[in-house]
Amino acid sequence: MKRGKFISVEGIEGVGKSTNIEVLVQRIEAAGHKVLTTREPGGTPIAEDIRDILTHRGEEPVPEIAEVLLMFAARSFNVNNVIIPALEAGTWVVCDRFTDSSRAYQGGGRGIPMETIDRLADWVHGDTWPDLTLLLDAPVEIGLERAGKRGAPDRFEQERHDFFQRVRECYLQIAAREPTRFVVIDTTRDIDEVKADVAALTDQLLSE
Repeated sequence: MKRGKFISVEGIEGVGKSTNIEVLVQRIEAAGHKVLTTREPGGTPIAEDIRDILTHRGEEPVPEIAEVLLMFAARSFNVNNVIIPALEAGTWVVCDRFTDSSRAYQGGGRGIPMETIDRLADWVHGDTWPDLTLLLDAPVEIGLERAGKRGAPDRFEQERHDFFQRVRECYLQIAAREPTRFVVIDTTRDIDEVKADVAALTDQLLSE
C-alpha cells in the first residue's frame, strides 16, 4: 500500500490554521484519499492530558525545560499511536503544529538551544517529518488581535508581544533554511486568496 502524505500547518496565534486545515482536508478528500487530522500538543487521550497541563496557567510555574520535554512526550504518543499508523495505512495526515512549533516557541521564544530540540526530535520521531509544511504568516500585532477575539487566552496566548516576535522570526528562519519542505503563506491578504493558495499547494502535492 502506498504510504500517505504528511502535512503540518504552522504559525503564531491568529493566523488562520483551523480555517486552512479545513481547505486542506476537503481538497485531499475530494481527490479520493482518506485524511486524518490531529494536533500538537495532543492527538491522543494522554497527549491531550499533557496539552491541558501545558496550556493551563496554574499556580505552579512550568520550567522552560519541562515545557519542551512535555511537548515531546505528547509528540511521542501522537507520532507512534496516530501519525505513523495512519501514514502506513495509506491515510493522509494533516497536523495542526509539529516539531517546528517546538523549534519556534521553545527555541525562538524561550531560548532553549536548537540543538537540544533537534536532538529530542531525532529521538522521538526520527525521520518522520512532514512532506509539506505550510507556514501561515502574519505580523504579530495582526495575529494577536485576531486571537484576542476567540475568547479567554491560554498560557501561551498570554505571552508578551516580544515573545511572539521571536517566535515568528524563528519560524521564518526555519522556512528559509528548509525551502523544499516549507511554503510561507501571507495571511494578511483576503481569506479567499489565502484559501486559493492552500488549495493550489495541496493539488501540487496530490499530483506527485
